Amino acid sequence: MGHRAVVVGGGIGGLAAAIGLRRIGWEVTVVERAPVLADAGAGISLHANGMRALDALGVGASVREAARPQYTGGTRTPAGRLLARMDGAALERELGTPITGIPRTALHRALREALPSTALVTGEEVRSVEDDPDHDRVRLPLGDTVLQADLLQADLVVAADGVNSRLRSHLFPHHPGPVYSGSTVVRAISDGPVDTGTDFELTWGDGAEFGHIAFADGRAEWHAVLTAPPGVRHQDTLAAMRRRFGRWHEPIPRLLAATRPEAVLHHDISELVTPLPRFAAGRIALLGDAAHAMTPHLGQGACQALEDAVVLAAALAAAPDVAAALTRYDAERRPRSQAVARAARQAGRLGQQLSHPLAVALRNTAMRLAPSGATLRAVLQHADWQPPAIG
Repeated sequence: MGHRAVVVGGGIGGLAAAIGLRRIGWEVTVVERAPVLADAGAGISLHANGMRALDALGVGASVREAARPQYTGGTRTPAGRLLARMDGAALERELGTPITGIPRTALHRALREALPSTALVTGEEVRSVEDDPDHDRVRLPLGDTVLQADLLQADLVVAADGVNSRLRSHLFPHHPGPVYSGSTVVRAISDGPVDTGTDFELTWGDGAEFGHIAFADGRAEWHAVLTAPPGVRHQDTLAAMRRRFGRWHEPIPRLLAATRPEAVLHHDISELVTPLPRFAAGRIALLGDAAHAMTPHLGQGACQALEDAVVLAAALAAAPDVAAALTRYDAERRPRSQAVARAARQAGRLGQQLSHPLAVALRNTAMRLAPSGATLRAVLQHADWQPPAIG
């Protein structure tokens, strides 16, 4: 089996894949079209499956040093009434680790520092792949030229180029691609420490969700997910959020007051509603959002990408050749990740996207009356995953 890989995309999934491949002895180059890895984003919650994947990649300890465990929190109404309590200690007893909250910048940094700087190529774009069975290696033209000097060659290509993956479109030209989920997300990190009261919380209103993640340094990430047409933007997004959520319970107004306007990010949420028929074609593997972009309602997007990275490395370490490894990767990852994506979509429909007053009232009543272990079981359903050994 060859041992030269190119990973297209320098996000969480791409960096994790590169780490996994290097752990099994592969030479890896990560190609990222952005000129600088700016670690864009706000915050992220890592469930046990994500942390177990990071442990398998050898970076779990460094991530934990920068993260804050989530022991307290739950789901509330805009008036502050508790609908369901999160028991982080119970999750830790069941899974060996609680959910942890971390700034995306810190997670990206931990992954990047696990790779040699020579493995990262920025400011270059892979527009297509040439996977000709008659050639020993896959060829990847960079930029707009096809000169030999502007080609990378590899025994394996990992397409981790995100929800709008160019390589996915190249491999599956007839697939409809990502579609707008019906929700848009506004998020930011507070400018300084904020008293959030809990480690993590979600508040559900009519067609809207507001949540926060407390960080180890006292700052907090907040996000607002709203049902809205695609492309809607505000002249002053932070002011619009203060108008929308300013009368919701604390610490929501306090979080908004502690945020600088320039720190606010706003993105429409797209997902792959039509599942891909496979996650590999020839010597090319799809990973992360390129393979199974999902809505954020279960907090599993990054965790599933981390799972992908570990399973891909394990398959390549065990299989006799790349083709067999990718067959195994597809068989293990596609059913699970697509099931999680469907569950995330359903969670959004019953949570943030629910807007009819009667339906909201029925949901809230059902949540309040549910047994105390219902929330725990819901998390365990997706988080209780064991990684294969990769060396």
